[in-house]
Amino acid sequence: MSFSTFFNRAVTTSIVTAAITLSPALSNVVKAQTLNGAGATFPAPLYERYAREVTKKHPNLKVNYQGIGSGGGIRQTIAGTVDFGGSDAAMTDADMAKVKRGVILVPTAGGAVSVVYNVPGVNKLRLSRKTLPAIFSGQISKWNDPQIKADNPGVNLPDLPIKFVVRADSSGTTFIFTNHLSAISGYFKGRIGANTAPRWQGLRNVLKGKGNPGVAALVSRTTGAIGYVEQSYADRNKLKSAEIQNKAGQFVDPSLASANAALASVNFPDNYRVFVNDPSTGYPIVGLTWMMIYKNYPDAAKANAVKQWINWVLKDGQQFNDDLGYTRIPSSVVNRVLQTVNSTVK
Repeated sequence: MSFSTFFNRAVTTSIVTAAITLSPALSNVVKAQTLNGAGATFPAPLYERYAREVTKKHPNLKVNYQGIGSGGGIRQTIAGTVDFGGSDAAMTDADMAKVKRGVILVPTAGGAVSVVYNVPGVNKLRLSRKTLPAIFSGQISKWNDPQIKADNPGVNLPDLPIKFVVRADSSGTTFIFTNHLSAISGYFKGRIGANTAPRWQGLRNVLKGKGNPGVAALVSRTTGAIGYVEQSYADRNKLKSAEIQNKAGQFVDPSLASANAALASVNFPDNYRVFVNDPSTGYPIVGLTWMMIYKNYPDAAKANAVKQWINWVLKDGQQFNDDLGYTRIPSSVVNRVLQTVNSTVK
């Protein structure tokens, strides 16, 4: 790591079940099919909602999605152990070359990554473009550091050590977060860098949580903690989210409107892979999430089931993105993606 709030949402990683009927165009699917997917936890609440809504209408296709992190989704896609993967960090050319059956990146939503904190007595926190990367590169280690105080005049910041909560797994959410910090801070880029699984050199008091749910739970119960999660997990856990300074100098909260503003100017190339590192307006820490599907499946019934699923997600499913705080994929991009999927997947 317009469409950028990059999901009622579950905070625990869960298996998503969906049912989809056969359309006349895909009438080769003559019996019930099960699709198994795994990957990013960032969109898991959205995919869960898709599942509930689809089940109301279509009983013929069952879709299981397990949130294991973007790194796991990419690995399983390469290994061919899933029917589709999920990732918030778009596959690299090298990764795509390893997929023997070919792969298509299907953007499904966008959203904001919230910087969440647990600091007694601090109900509103602002973090500037200078302060935020300094915190997560270890240059700032106390909550009453002069830089944080300068961002928050009049706020009583306690003399507490900062406890960092990061992902234990390879994570697209981490990539979105570190990609932005690398774009605005040369020091952070050189020391930590944009990565799905950084080493976090120089940080003390580091706690690691599995998936967005794990990070949210740790921040919630750890006094002095700061971490990063997809915004829906912040909402669900009633965590406080910092206002982050954007490129225009404004302090912005991670709302759906501010995420949409940030992602409004995104241009999708032919492979639909984009990286948003420092948008000119809106909330600055935003990204996309993708389903990764194969170009070739073992049989026509499976291929048609996958096409039916993707067509539903991008046509009918997008209406639920707003409800859960995710941005939609623009209709012009949807049309392009579906043309690619329907003409390529076999």
